[in-house]
Amino acid sequence: MEKLTIRIEQWINEAGGTWGIVLEDLNEGVRWEHNEDRLFYAASMIKLPIMAAVFAAASRGDFRLTDSLTMKKDDIVGGSGVLQHLSPELKLPIYDLVTLMIIQSDNTATNMLIDLVGFQEIRNAMQNLGMEDSTCFTKLMTVPVERPGRNMVTARDLNRLLKKLATGQFVSLYACEHMIDIMKKQQFRDCLPSLLPDDDPDIVGTLPTWEFANKTGWVTGIRHDGGILYVGERALAITVLSESVDDRQAKATMGKIGRAAYEYLLTPSQKKTSASI
Repeated sequence: MEKLTIRIEQWINEAGGTWGIVLEDLNEGVRWEHNEDRLFYAASMIKLPIMAAVFAAASRGDFRLTDSLTMKKDDIVGGSGVLQHLSPELKLPIYDLVTLMIIQSDNTATNMLIDLVGFQEIRNAMQNLGMEDSTCFTKLMTVPVERPGRNMVTARDLNRLLKKLATGQFVSLYACEHMIDIMKKQQFRDCLPSLLPDDDPDIVGTLPTWEFANKTGWVTGIRHDGGILYVGERALAITVLSESVDDRQAKATMGKIGRAAYEYLLTPSQKKTSASI
């Protein structure tokens, strides 16, 4: 991993700003960290522990993921997501709301799920996931003037969450499999996976050479991405948080990091056919 991390350090130095990064080879147990305990505004990365809290509550029998919630007019907020453009009184299964929250980063779905489980349950899930320094206090796009705190995360905490899901160590193997499956359907692929090779085979049914179960987050001056990169039988948990970086530069840098991580996971025979950055 040393060659990989040397390249990453060079890229983030060239990009400027502040970066928090954690990479962990889940097969070899090798980990590299940079500003791992530095707190960043979470943006939509907070949706990962919200998803975890929903699955935890469902496993306790508080509700079923197939139960439906009705979207009220007061639930609708702006920002990311399609629900803001649909009609009030729409009923959606909880599982579908979780999916929209992750793959479209839907803020309306997020706030409905926060109302469903409550902030304390989200914080309990964060504690059980090993997110020791991260916090969750507010809904999305409805931040009050007076609030007890902000939604903050560290790269180390997020990577702990990712590792727990990848190794089936949160709630149940069943729950972890479903959460990862949702993340693999992510529609925002313009950061870490942006330079990964095209994986659209000519033969129907061909197994993909890579998969990435990820979640992004962004607001002005903030650009984050993190997930589990799968290449063959190998997997890497990777979290990249950035602040005060030109947004185009941040996305370009993350793309290079994602491609380099992919090449790190390739077997020697696979590397012969992979183009370098």
